[in-house]
Amino acid sequence: MVLIMDSVNSFKGYGKVDEAQDLALKKKTRKRLILLSVFVVILVAVVIAAVVATVVHNKKKNSSESAPSPPSELTPSTTLKTICSVTRFPESCIYSISKLPDSNTTDPTTLFKLSLKVIIDELDSISDLPENLAKGTDDERIKSALRVCGNLIEDALDRLNDTVSAMDASEDGKKKTLTSSRVEDLKTWLSATVTDHETCFDTIDELAGNKTEYRNSTITQNLKSAMSRSTEFTSNSLAIVSKVLAALSDLGFTIHGRRRLLNQQPEWARRRLLQTENLKPDVTVAADGSGDVKTVNEAVAMVPKKSLKVFVIYVKAGTYVENVVMDKSKWNVMIFGDGKSKTIISGGKNFIDGTPTYETATFAIQGKGFIMKDIGIINTAGATKHQAVAFRSGSDFSVYYQCSFDEYKNTGPGSDVTQRVTWAGYKPVMSSDDAARFTVATLLHGGDWIPASGVTHQLS
Repeated sequence: MVLIMDSVNSFKGYGKVDEAQDLALKKKTRKRLILLSVFVVILVAVVIAAVVATVVHNKKKNSSESAPSPPSELTPSTTLKTICSVTRFPESCIYSISKLPDSNTTDPTTLFKLSLKVIIDELDSISDLPENLAKGTDDERIKSALRVCGNLIEDALDRLNDTVSAMDASEDGKKKTLTSSRVEDLKTWLSATVTDHETCFDTIDELAGNKTEYRNSTITQNLKSAMSRSTEFTSNSLAIVSKVLAALSDLGFTIHGRRRLLNQQPEWARRRLLQTENLKPDVTVAADGSGDVKTVNEAVAMVPKKSLKVFVIYVKAGTYVENVVMDKSKWNVMIFGDGKSKTIISGGKNFIDGTPTYETATFAIQGKGFIMKDIGIINTAGATKHQAVAFRSGSDFSVYYQCSFDEYKNTGPGSDVTQRVTWAGYKPVMSSDDAARFTVATLLHGGDWIPASGVTHQLS
């Protein structure tokens, strides 16, 4: 399986970030980090003690036994300071959460959910800013960059709302255990929010690298400045889930929330979907007019929003010259063709001709539960056009089977191992333990959902 995902850049924080840059940072601040690490161990222990006391207190309160109060020293203020101390921005963490009405608690889970509310409120307050800033310029490149950032802010808000929903959900009115898998889900969603921020900044910096006038643009700098607080807040939440909630999950504490896995969506999960020989599509695309529509985009326009039932698109053999964008509202869509060398979707958008790299993808999918089979995706822009992407996916629980994704940037001299990076911490050869962290089973938790799709796969 070959695909191009949205790039995840270093956020200089916690969780799923760039290991090499993290090691470089540790080198520069070794003494401080050693002291902090020792302190964090003690602080997390205090937090866990607070949770234990709270759990016992709540259980006793519901029984006939006397209910002892949690230790007096474990106050809401102490707990908040303890949790925020594991972040890179403890002051903003404490200040932003403490002013919320429900922050008077010793429950780390509640405080984590409040940290999510802080991000949502901040992003919501600036969600209209890109559009408003765009009204102040006639430069189409700046307008395009601002449009990308506006879409990414909305995407980040969606991911954060998914995270909150997962935390608040329950099954049969019962709390769900905070498993390591659940923690990884939370880290994934927050890491995706990090990616949304960084992709916006990359889009702005891409302009700055092109012309001096863009580098000095007050419009784009105003946006970056406005997003600095949400950047810090997201880093804080990622640190809390990585350091505190992860420790609690190891001890088996319960938490409201569960992620709805693919195999809990029967319509999507049936193995027969990949057995396309007798599969009846909802719409057929044929360039020669023998289908329901002639273009892929016409078929995409027919997809219902946020459908829990799979919508199947069949694209007959042929080359379809168009750029296809399936937004975050297009859930549970399957698109299949007659073979990756027979059904081809081709585009040529690129940065040099004025399109932000993020928007150059010939095919882009954001909605969850996406399946693609027997289709080839191509971006025909060559080396002189610089950045140009064939395929971009932000789709959760997505499967790509017997497909191809071709673009210039993936076939250049960088594939020669002699040209690889020399970053601090880079290792030319991984140990088996290091490699195990990037397997389908560990990195994607594929054992929970891929088998239901019927795709041939290897977990380890």
